[in-house]
Amino acid sequence: MKKIYFATTNEGKLKEAKAILGIEIEGVGLESVFEMQTLDPVTLTEHKAEQYFEYYKRPIIVEDTFLFIDDMKGLPGPYYKDFLKTIGNEGILKFMQGEKNRGAKAQSTLVFKDQKGKPHVFIGEVKGKITNKIKGEGFGWDPIFVPNGHSKTFGEMEMEEKNKLSMRAKAFKKFKVWLDKQK
Repeated sequence: MKKIYFATTNEGKLKEAKAILGIEIEGVGLESVFEMQTLDPVTLTEHKAEQYFEYYKRPIIVEDTFLFIDDMKGLPGPYYKDFLKTIGNEGILKFMQGEKNRGAKAQSTLVFKDQKGKPHVFIGEVKGKITNKIKGEGFGWDPIFVPNGHSKTFGEMEMEEKNKLSMRAKAFKKFKVWLDKQK
């Protein structure tokens, strides 16, 4: 298969995708992307993929991550970036102060638009819990999310450890299995 475009300017995401897929991938961006307002990760990611495909006219990957907190009835979901800008991880922890149900699900939704523009959807999920305080580094919710079966937040883990069990790695591995079958 020819080179695939990946709708990201994040070098970390690009490096992870290349390592998992073992093919030539080029990170690309758009000056502006209209993000529809929906709580459905697949609908949102497919909508973004359609915009990128219309612009680049070639196979492209669009991937987005979402955090669904049980006690917040699934929020912030696709609005995590907005939560981070306005109240930050500190605000989420304050909102959850005293809550016993700290369950959460981190989800990566990957949409691959093939050369004909047909969408193929791959989802990776990691269940876990929200901590009581910020622990470690990282971006987004990494410092407040502990995957089930682990004692460290994503933010405390080495990149290699996180990438073995992250929702993004799971989605990309599913995509790779599908992609290998297309050859």
